[in-house]
Amino acid sequence: MKSPRRTTLCCMIIVIYLSQATPNLSLESIVHPLILREHELAGKEPLRQKRAVASSRVVAEEYTVDVEISFENASFLEPIKTYLNSLSFPIQGNSTDQATTTILSIEVTTVCRPTGNEIWCSCETGYRWPQERCLHNLTCQEHDGFPAGHRCSCLKGLPPKGPFCQLQGADVTLRMSVRLNVGFQQDLKNSSSALYRSYKTDLETAFWKGYSILPGFKLVTVTGFRPGSVVVTYEVKTTTPSPELMRKANDQVMRNLNQTYKMDYNSFQVVTSNETKFTIVPEIIFEGDTVTLMCETEVLSSNVSWHHVERHSDIQNNSRFSVYTFVLNNMTSISRLTIYNITQGDAGEYICKLTLDIFEYESRKKMDVTPIRILATEEMKVTCDNNPVSLNCCSEINVNWSTVEWKQQGKINIPGNPETDTDSGCSRYTLKANGRQCPSSLGGMRVTYVCEFISEHGARGSKSIEVTFTSVANLTITRDPISVSEGQNFSIKCISDVSNYDEVYWNTSAGIKIYPKFYTTKRYADGAESVLTVNTVTREWNGTYHCIFRYKNSYSVATKDVTVYPLPLEPNIMVDPLEATIPCNGSHHFKCCIEENEDYKVTFQMDSLSFLAEKEANGKQVCYKYNFMASSVSWCPKKLNVFCHFTNAANNSVQSPSMKLNLVPGENIMCQDPIIGVGEPGKVIQKLCQFSSVPSSPGSPTGGIITYKCVGSQWKVKKNDCISAPINSLLQLAKALIKSPYQDAKLPTYLKDLSVSTGKVKHEVSSFPGSLGAIINILDLLSTVPTQVNSEMMTHVLSTVNTILSKPVLSTWKVVQQQQTNQSSQLLDSVERFSRALRPEDSTVLSINQTNVQMRSMVIKPGHPKAYKQSFVFSDSDLWGNVAIENCQLGNLQRDSSIVTVAFPTLKTILAQDVPGKNFANSLVMTTTVSHNITLPFSISMTFKNINPSGAVPRCVFWNFDLANHTGGWDSSGCYVNKVDEDSVSCICDHLTSFSILMSPDSPYPGSLLEILLDIISYIGLCFSILSLAACLVVEAVVWKSVTKNRTSYMRHICIVNIAASLLVADSWFIVAAAIHNHYHPLNKTACVAATFFIHFFYLSVFFWMLTLGLMLFYRLVFILHDASKSIQKTIAFSLGYGCPLVISVITVGATQPQEVYTRKNACWLNWEDTKALLAFVIPALIIVVVNMTIMIVVISKILRPSIGDKPSKQEKSSLFQINKSIGVLTPLLGLTWGFGLATVFQGSNAVFHIIFTLLNAFQGLFILLFGCLWDQKVQEALLKKFSLSRWSSQHSKSTSLGSSTPVFSMSSPISRRFNNLFGKTGTYNVSTPETTSSSLENTSSAYSLLN
Repeated sequence: MKSPRRTTLCCMIIVIYLSQATPNLSLESIVHPLILREHELAGKEPLRQKRAVASSRVVAEEYTVDVEISFENASFLEPIKTYLNSLSFPIQGNSTDQATTTILSIEVTTVCRPTGNEIWCSCETGYRWPQERCLHNLTCQEHDGFPAGHRCSCLKGLPPKGPFCQLQGADVTLRMSVRLNVGFQQDLKNSSSALYRSYKTDLETAFWKGYSILPGFKLVTVTGFRPGSVVVTYEVKTTTPSPELMRKANDQVMRNLNQTYKMDYNSFQVVTSNETKFTIVPEIIFEGDTVTLMCETEVLSSNVSWHHVERHSDIQNNSRFSVYTFVLNNMTSISRLTIYNITQGDAGEYICKLTLDIFEYESRKKMDVTPIRILATEEMKVTCDNNPVSLNCCSEINVNWSTVEWKQQGKINIPGNPETDTDSGCSRYTLKANGRQCPSSLGGMRVTYVCEFISEHGARGSKSIEVTFTSVANLTITRDPISVSEGQNFSIKCISDVSNYDEVYWNTSAGIKIYPKFYTTKRYADGAESVLTVNTVTREWNGTYHCIFRYKNSYSVATKDVTVYPLPLEPNIMVDPLEATIPCNGSHHFKCCIEENEDYKVTFQMDSLSFLAEKEANGKQVCYKYNFMASSVSWCPKKLNVFCHFTNAANNSVQSPSMKLNLVPGENIMCQDPIIGVGEPGKVIQKLCQFSSVPSSPGSPTGGIITYKCVGSQWKVKKNDCISAPINSLLQLAKALIKSPYQDAKLPTYLKDLSVSTGKVKHEVSSFPGSLGAIINILDLLSTVPTQVNSEMMTHVLSTVNTILSKPVLSTWKVVQQQQTNQSSQLLDSVERFSRALRPEDSTVLSINQTNVQMRSMVIKPGHPKAYKQSFVFSDSDLWGNVAIENCQLGNLQRDSSIVTVAFPTLKTILAQDVPGKNFANSLVMTTTVSHNITLPFSISMTFKNINPSGAVPRCVFWNFDLANHTGGWDSSGCYVNKVDEDSVSCICDHLTSFSILMSPDSPYPGSLLEILLDIISYIGLCFSILSLAACLVVEAVVWKSVTKNRTSYMRHICIVNIAASLLVADSWFIVAAAIHNHYHPLNKTACVAATFFIHFFYLSVFFWMLTLGLMLFYRLVFILHDASKSIQKTIAFSLGYGCPLVISVITVGATQPQEVYTRKNACWLNWEDTKALLAFVIPALIIVVVNMTIMIVVISKILRPSIGDKPSKQEKSSLFQINKSIGVLTPLLGLTWGFGLATVFQGSNAVFHIIFTLLNAFQGLFILLFGCLWDQKVQEALLKKFSLSRWSSQHSKSTSLGSSTPVFSMSSPISRRFNNLFGKTGTYNVSTPETTSSSLENTSSAYSLLN
């Protein structure tokens, strides 16, 4: 322990000792005491880099020497410190041959001063006592404010064994820069340039010499140059130096660098790292938290700034940011940044920067701000049944939340108990609701519950849960007991007093759900009801049924028992014979058989007679027999119907199919057989196959009917529709399955059995048309059952289809088609129904390949679906085809929709031809379906292999199930040929179903020469007709006043004008209809309906105005004593001309358009195939043609045979003749036009009819212009008067002279002579007015009603 009055100075001297031998230093005479610490290069801490020496044998060692200097007089302390600080380094020591010593720096580390009776030893700036000294020695409590165990700066007394104060902090990397006041050259940016290397070498040499005096110095490296003038950036690795020592080092750098570099001493800058402790509280930051960022450093300075990197701004004190900086115990600088109600915009990197002299102590830290995300079910439904229900809220990030609060808002108050699990970060709110809290009058009341999570630092996050409270449903079910027999019907009504439910279903007491098609459910404002309806009861319906209303996890159940008494269904009663012939003195056995052994009362009944039957059991089959004696009937011959009645225990009965009995004299019977029976020659009878000579096993009887004919004296098989026993058994099971309450559950097993059985009986299928028809009926029945079909079920279906479409069965198909033409259409429809119900389980793509059928399917997944492209190749049939739907089309489909395509190579030969011998399918039949309805326009493209016979042209068609009275047929609506190559035909259609291509050798098709010719004639001819009609209307307007001076002429020209106007509008609409539809674009349905309506209306108007013209003529010549005013005639004419066509057109469109069968599928004209709407035009037109022809004959006869006293004026006779002439010309022309038009509506019509019809339509307007307008002499005279007055004068004189001397209707008239010759008459008939008639053309007599 030093004397209390002695002052001690401890120094640290860094020396370099160069020696070729081991150094042997003795500093005893210099310092007292001396502590020498040698830091070897391989020691605990890497030493400073070795200096280069001249000889490789010379070893340069660096030492740090701690020296203690004691003074008796404390006044010596400051002068010595000043002296040591003024020394210039390095100091060269004595040199010998063996060693050289150089002093690099001397730093004062510790100063001990007497304080009272103690000596306090304190560390100089930048130094601290080691931690172990602070632990084992007494510290100066008044001086140090550090807790025990931390590094301290003052001890009571100097440790006897050292060490002294040591450098503060660990190794740091100083990022420094200095400016050279010289011009910047671009080579300084290139590290490989000579200038860069020269600068780097010179500067690093000066830096090494200058910064080597720093304690803990290890390395200095120039990192680059940047403009302004030249800024040198470099890094120094050392321990943290004091500012005074750093200034000394910078002085040494200035002295050791060539002055030509013009280094600016005041430009030195230092940025240190690893000096600041940067903390952020809390670690996980939520929006709304109050966050504290704190910087701590042992560098004493209050010059601290904060910077937000992302915002590029310094942080200042305001309402949300608070910066507070202070020095703790004169040892630590602390700066605290507080951010209140933090947001995500405050997230990012923050910089805390402390500045001291040339030193900048910088620390960075990135801060993330997370929004509070609370996970919870946003909507819940709770039934008020007093059962506990839990509302759960969980934070996405689990932290120690301060509190979790629950609140509720709503008209009713239903509290609960909150529980919070801090480990999981979840809170549960458990509540119970009973009927009193939410009565049925408030059923469906909504209450909002809010869970709010509050963090320890003030952040808040909440989530709302909307809870709908509903009362428990009270169910009322049909009260009357239900007891029925098989074959009857029943219904059960289940009524709920609550309208809110999630699901309603029925099941049995065994928990098996009833198939949904058997019940319907309706929801009302104050309740709901579900009705279970069974139209045909089977034994499976016997049992207990539960009506279940489910709301969330609450179930309301009502129960009803149903008792079903056994009773055979009428189709299951097999009778023999179906028809029998019995001699008047003979007898015959009748029997009725069923496949069950129940106790029934069975009687046979014929007319009013009733007989008890005799029971006979044969295995599972039970037959009831009766031997009928013909002698029991009082007269013969006679025809009788025989029935057997089955009565069960419930006294319900069922009647069998009838058995026809013919009583005949015995002498006419020629054919006799113990099984078939007897019959007369030519007699045809039917018999159930199981009662015929066809082999059948008792356990599995043969089904179907066989037909016999008596030929000579033997029964010959005329038609065999027998069904093999295995197939018949499956058919009966299928009929029972569709009546079963569990049909959807049974269907997969049944389809598997059908596939296996069909494969085993291939021979029977190819031998018995009845077996083939039975399988088709089975598939048709089963396709109505499923709502969903899986891949396994679809595989079994296609396996069955593959068997019945195999080539050995094709000959049997021909027999079936002859008997029932819609069997192939029925099969195709069944496959389409199964396809629409297909739902693949796992994969998005499903492929099934059989010899005679292939299937591809794809499920539309969310996102951007890829295009649907599938290929089919049948090597055995040498056929192939492709189908493609673009992804833009698939994007319009509902998600998880299934697209299914099935291709058939042999079905083309089975499907009925649209016109026998004319159009035939010769390619694949591909059917494409989508599981959900398509609401937007759709397009599908297909490619077929082209097997093109000579002279045939392809047509793209689809199978329309509605054609031919719903037996099906090929239709080209919505499809067109896109491209035809040598080996392929490409089609595009705007709908989905079964497609193929047809070859039509004689009908026009798009692009054919005939089609082009008809188009040219139609468009040019219609334009010509429209121009002619327009010219006719212009002529009538010009000559109107001149030609309408009397009532006859007036009404005649009214009719002509309206005929021309109606036909003009009709032809215009015809062009519009042609523009709406062509073979390359789909129909615009709305526009097509409008065009069809107006064409129909105005063409009818043409005919009705012609009828008006004819009736007017008939009226004026027959009813001569009756006179009607002009206004009445006009009213009748317009009512008939436009009223009748309007009524017919409106009724036609109103009756057919709701079913979308008003227009044709492929043209804008009245439908023919489905509704025969075309008759609404054809029938009126033909009737009018016939009526006008009749009127023309009557009028001509009337004119040629006038009544006594009839004497119309010359002008009126001319008008009447013009009317007659117009009707005689126009009626045949219009009749012939539409007569040829009728021939074109039938498929397969010859091209000649198409050409004639088109030509006549084209020139209709011309005929009206010529014969109805220009041929009229008065029109000619009026035109001549209008355009040539002088010429008109001469013609007028001649006309007047001729009119006075030779009346138009006199026998001397050329026209009159023609009519007389036509009818074989001679002589002269002069027509004149009576004496009482005025000569004025505007007056009428009392005897005649001639037109004015």
